[in-house]
Amino acid sequence: MADQDAQDRNLPASARKIQRSREEGQLPRSRDLAHFAMMAAGGAILAFGGPGITSSLQRMLEGALQFDARQLSRGDFMALRLTELTLQFCTLMLPICLGLLVVAIGSNLALGGWNWTMKPLQPKFSHLNPISGIGRLFSGQGLGQALKAVLLAVVLGTVGALVLKDRIAAYIGIMSIPLPAALAYAGQQLMSGLTLLGVALALFAAIDVPLQRQLYLRRIRMTREEAKQEMKEVEGNMEIKARMRAKMREMAKRRMLAAVPTADLVVMNPTHYAVALKYDDASMAAPKVVAKGADLLAMKIRDLAKDSKVPVLQSPVLARALYAHAEVDREIPAALFGAVAQVLAYIYQLRAAMAGRGQTPEQPTPQVPPELDPHNKPHFRSATDLDGLEDDEE
Repeated sequence: MADQDAQDRNLPASARKIQRSREEGQLPRSRDLAHFAMMAAGGAILAFGGPGITSSLQRMLEGALQFDARQLSRGDFMALRLTELTLQFCTLMLPICLGLLVVAIGSNLALGGWNWTMKPLQPKFSHLNPISGIGRLFSGQGLGQALKAVLLAVVLGTVGALVLKDRIAAYIGIMSIPLPAALAYAGQQLMSGLTLLGVALALFAAIDVPLQRQLYLRRIRMTREEAKQEMKEVEGNMEIKARMRAKMREMAKRRMLAAVPTADLVVMNPTHYAVALKYDDASMAAPKVVAKGADLLAMKIRDLAKDSKVPVLQSPVLARALYAHAEVDREIPAALFGAVAQVLAYIYQLRAAMAGRGQTPEQPTPQVPPELDPHNKPHFRSATDLDGLEDDEE
């Protein structure tokens, strides 16, 4: 069953699957990289801090061996001296341990990055099954890890044996020289041996890092059924987003229709377009579009305008130009100022005539630049071209 499942997982993991695996605590990690980093950090500490550490230990030893009869007469002298030496040793080793801890954490984060999840700590009773445990032990990945560990042990053991064999006479000769010189010489020999071991670990880490990443990506590969299910989930989310966008458009439409009764004028292309305009010279620099629509929405705007006693003017060219180039809740383009001013003046004069303060005016024919009429295709300019048109007029 496991082999069949592995054969079915022949699709690369998607970004969503990788994120879910990280949430479950599955990350690529390289033990060989951590081993090399710790070896390199330890060697660097010995190389650069060795003399200082040696001097500190020497002073601690000298202090530990200095005492007099008065001190020995105290019953708690040994306990006090041991406590003092322990604190001194901890103070000396604390920075070294903290440095090694940082290196250990950094080497583990270098490949898989930081990931915080509590799921790996949750009990998994399936891991207590000895049959499945034996299956994991003798799986391809388990055998590969075991062989790699054996190979690493053999290589490191061989390197260590060769180094020891080559320097055994020198180590024996250390006993015949003074202690300070013996310590210095032993440190040099130790550093040379650690360098060779570090080179071997570096080679293993260089191979293990890309290998662990490939094994991780292979381990989380997807079946066709998983890919289909994920696609359904994504499409479901897209459907929800589409419904939310439709709901927002519906709410915007309602707000727009609610503003129609406050308009001063509705310009229509009798059956296709309707644009409601409002202008207040005290608060607006130019007329503003409060609503616009096409076809059924245009009819709705017209009916609301008639019910609210808002004048409706039939001007096909101006209606088309406003619908194409003006946005709701924004001022009309400067290129249409003249045409809109004509129709607004007509409406104001018409209202005055209806109130008995003047004669009934003739309906004007607004002068709309041909390039702003969407039906005038050879000269039509999109909304993005209006800035250039306004600059030319200026």
